[in-house]
Amino acid sequence: MPFAVYVLGLAVFAQGTSEFMLSGLLSGIAGDLHVSLGAAGLLTSAFAVGMVVGAPLTALAGRTWPRRRALLFFLGVFVAVHVVGALTSSYAVLLATRVAGALANAGFWAVALVTALAMVGPRQRARATAVVVGGVTVACVVGVPAGAVLGELWGWRSAFWAVALVSLPAAAALLVAVPGGRPDGAPQVSARSELRVLARPRLLLTLLVMALVQAATFCTFSYLEPLVTRVTGFGAGWVPVVLALFGVGSFAGVALAGRLADTRPYAVIGLGMTALALGWAALALTAAHPAAALALVLLQGALAFGTGTTLITRVFHLAPDAPTMAGSFATAAFNVGAAAGPWLGGLALGAGFGFRAPVWVSALLMCAALAAAGALSASPGTVPSAPSGATAPTE
Repeated sequence: MPFAVYVLGLAVFAQGTSEFMLSGLLSGIAGDLHVSLGAAGLLTSAFAVGMVVGAPLTALAGRTWPRRRALLFFLGVFVAVHVVGALTSSYAVLLATRVAGALANAGFWAVALVTALAMVGPRQRARATAVVVGGVTVACVVGVPAGAVLGELWGWRSAFWAVALVSLPAAAALLVAVPGGRPDGAPQVSARSELRVLARPRLLLTLLVMALVQAATFCTFSYLEPLVTRVTGFGAGWVPVVLALFGVGSFAGVALAGRLADTRPYAVIGLGMTALALGWAALALTAAHPAAALALVLLQGALAFGTGTTLITRVFHLAPDAPTMAGSFATAAFNVGAAAGPWLGGLALGAGFGFRAPVWVSALLMCAALAAAGALSASPGTVPSAPSGATAPTE
C-alpha cells in the first residue's frame, strides 16, 4: 500500500475527530451557549448537511485541480474555520463554522478517495478505501475520547483548538507524499457522463441503504453521552472510555471489511445489517446494565463501520465509469444519514420519550435499511463495463 494512502488516512483522522467529537461535548456546548441538548446535537447534523451539499460540488471542482493543491486547500479552510469556532461565543456563528468546515471536509473526501484508488490496483481498492475510512475509526478510538477529555478539563473550545493543531502535521505530510501535478493516464470522462450514473436504480438503492445504516449509527452515537451518564449510570469520566470502545470496534470492523469487501460483499452487508438491527434493540433494552451496554457499544461500532465501509466499496463497484462522482455520491449518502440520525434522535428526546429513545430510533432505521436492501436484491440490473484499465466486479 503506498505511503500516500496512509497520509490521506492521517488527514481524515483529524477531520473525523471534528465531525464526531461533539458526541462527548454536547452538555458543555449546550451549557456554555445556553441552548438545548437537541440544538447542540444539530451541530453534528449541520456538519453532515454541509458534507451532503459540498460533496458533489467539490468533486466536480476536483476534476480539474491538481490533487495535492486541492487537498491542501480544503484542509487549510478546515483549520481556519475551527479557529473561528474555538473563538466564538455565538451559537449561530458556531453553526456556520460547522457547515463551512463540512464543505471543506467534503472537498477533501471527494479528492482523497479518488487519489487513494488511483494509487492502487483493482484488487486493492477495498483495502485502500478501508485505510482512508480507517482515519475516521482512529478518530473514534483516539480523537473523539481525547476531545471529551479536553472538554472535561478545559472546556469544549480546547477540543476545537486541538483539531486545528493536529491538522497541521497532516498538511505537511500531504505536501511531501502526494504528487503535485495532475494525474496521468486516467480515463477522460465528462462530468455529464458521470452524473448520468445517478439514474441507475441499483446505485440509488445502494445509496439509500447506506444512508439508512449511517442514520441508525449516528442517531445513537450522537447521544451516547446522555445515555451512558443518565441511563447506564456512569460518571462523566466514563464518557471517553465509552466513546473509545465504540472507536475500537469501528477500527476492527473497518480492518476486517477491508479484507472481505472485494470477495464477500453481500455476506458482510447482509449479516452486518441484520446484526445491527438486533444490536440497537438490545442496547435499548439493556442500557441500564453497564456490562451489557459496554459490550454492545463495542460490537455496534464494529458492525456499523464494517458494513458502512463495504457499502462504500459497492458504490465504486456499481459506478466504475464515474471515477470522480462515485466517491461524492458515497460521501453524500453517508452524511445524509449522519444528518438525519441526530435530528431524529433529537426529535425523540424532545418528545419526552427518554434517553433510550435515540437507540430505539436506530433499531427502526435499521429495519428500514433491511427493507431497502431487500428491494435492492430483487432489482434487476448489471454493473456496466468498467473503463479501460479497470476491472468490473462480478455481481
